[in-house]
Amino acid sequence: MGATRDRTGPARERSGTRTRTAGKARRRTILVVEDDHTLRDVLMRGLRDEDFDTVPALDGATALRLATADVSPVVLDKGLPDADGRDVCQAMRANGYRSPVVFLIAQHRLHDRLFGFSAEGDDYLTRPFHLTELATWLPAALNRAAPPPDASLGDLALNAVRHSVNVRSTPVDLTPTDFRVLAPLMASSDGIVSRRELVRTAWPEGAQVHDNTLDQYLTRLRRKLREAGSDRTIATARGIGHRLS
Repeated sequence: MGATRDRTGPARERSGTRTRTAGKARRRTILVVEDDHTLRDVLMRGLRDEDFDTVPALDGATALRLATADVSPVVLDKGLPDADGRDVCQAMRANGYRSPVVFLIAQHRLHDRLFGFSAEGDDYLTRPFHLTELATWLPAALNRAAPPPDASLGDLALNAVRHSVNVRSTPVDLTPTDFRVLAPLMASSDGIVSRRELVRTAWPEGAQVHDNTLDQYLTRLRRKLREAGSDRTIATARGIGHRLS
């Protein structure tokens, strides 16, 4: 199993040509976490063809060391020799890494997809896949991950850079999905945001998000706001959606 090359011609020559054409345009550096040497080399060559720089990691420990603000996003194999890729992703998030993470999974199983999202991954690719799938996903994921403008409501102030909310200037850490659920509630001009819109904003397109999954995030956000001493909470407008009250 692996990525499928759908291009012809020497990768090194194409990559060099594009680099010269791009001039001084900023190139993204992608962390490729994959212990299969053949697949990792194919991925890295293909990504360089798409004007990305790449950094390799063979295991979870190396990935955690290299996951910094200098690399974005991360392509992460689910099965690593020293750790489950989902545990690695959660550790990255706990360490403050906020850029997109796409999982490489061996089978198109609902359990793997949902567990990947619950581990704060942004998307998944099922092997075998075409490199064009990954190249198409990357710009969309990076655009989706771009921080929205800061917003404030009552004693709450959203910090888009830190992916946190401040309660009277005291920061409350949010997971990336927490942040993507809370942000539209704070930014809504008429107060109420439909459940469909919350799901669309917080999860990648095509993700199968059950009602109780969104409810769990809303419950966790309510608890975080309450424990931080906020006067605000997330209320339910039955049959319509949710709002901050």
